[in-house]
Amino acid sequence: MTTTATPAATASAPARPRASLALLRTEIRLFLREPAALFWVIISPTVLLAILGSIPSFREASPDIGGRRVVDLYVPVAVLFALIMSGLQAMPPVLSGYRERGILRRLSTTPVRPGALLGAQLVLHGAAALVSALLVLGVGRIAFGVELAGDLPGYVLALLLAVAGSLALGAAVCAVSRTQKMAQAVGSAVFFPSMFTAGVWLPVQQMPDTLRGIVEFTPLGAASQALDAAMGGHWPAWSALGILTLWTVLLTGAAVRWFRWE
Repeated sequence: MTTTATPAATASAPARPRASLALLRTEIRLFLREPAALFWVIISPTVLLAILGSIPSFREASPDIGGRRVVDLYVPVAVLFALIMSGLQAMPPVLSGYRERGILRRLSTTPVRPGALLGAQLVLHGAAALVSALLVLGVGRIAFGVELAGDLPGYVLALLLAVAGSLALGAAVCAVSRTQKMAQAVGSAVFFPSMFTAGVWLPVQQMPDTLRGIVEFTPLGAASQALDAAMGGHWPAWSALGILTLWTVLLTGAAVRWFRWE
């Protein structure tokens, strides 16, 4: 028995990439119209670095951290802060709001499938996090003389894995949150432990050995270890990269399993 494609199906197939691209452009415009999102995702990590870098003692070498400066440790922390804001605070409420208002369900009747909207959000917030990270690195170098990554390939790999992990964490938060308010509540509950393990209040490198050993098994703790090693000119430890990869796979699997379009 043979089947033939209907004209509607044939017409919709080539239309989907164009529709998906148009959807991505629309999501970018909506994102750029949100001053709060722009500030917290792109600007606030650099503001955090600038505030900490303005403390004179943070710009002085310390023998307790191998002759490095505290501001040097906070550049990777500010980068991770950007990923946390993008993955946990910005993306989940948007996706949950779309689902709550039935937008994802209505998209299933158009050439653009709901998955295209999810993909657009992942691309948008991943790109915003990377822009924020570049801004942090630039200000750290120009304003405070922080050395750029000594091992650039290792840094890029660690950064991309960290972005993937933070977005996977945000997708998992969205998957378990049925409403926009729930997404904000769950995201906030995950937000503060993530800030701690990223080293925002105390850099991972300055934590007591036992605590540091525990924190480095978390996705952001492993990311902090990997980024800091690459900044110092060393290839990130394979254990840190492996932990990051494992968390990304597990969180992505959880998000796929629990996510509902309506």
